[in-house]
Amino acid sequence: MIRIHLTSVWVDDQAKALDFYTGTLGFTPKTDVPAGEARWLTVVSPADPDGVELLLEPTGHPAAAQLKEALVADGIPFTQFAVDDVYTEVERLKGLGVQFIQDATDLGPVVTAVFDDICGNLIQIAAMK
Repeated sequence: MIRIHLTSVWVDDQAKALDFYTGTLGFTPKTDVPAGEARWLTVVSPADPDGVELLLEPTGHPAAAQLKEALVADGIPFTQFAVDDVYTEVERLKGLGVQFIQDATDLGPVVTAVFDDICGNLIQIAAMK
């Protein structure tokens, strides 16, 4: 059986990303290992500390930077995180200074919102109804 163990998001600055993803979003640091000029830096959901890890990967390759810029310009989220209640999470994150490009929006079977992760990405949060 194949399962997801690790996924990644490209970040402009790993230290800034770690602070945002842990201090603001509430993820927990999992792995922090030097890897040349960067770090193998992962976070996990505190609700599932042995679950899928999110790698805060440096935007090193020029194509990665171009892709990120194009996605942001078109308003397309790089990835999506699940939450229990989008409306509540939007208010919590706005209270912490997070900038949303799409407020909580009811799309029928799902409610979504999109925010700027301050590391060069748009991130969507979603909850099934």
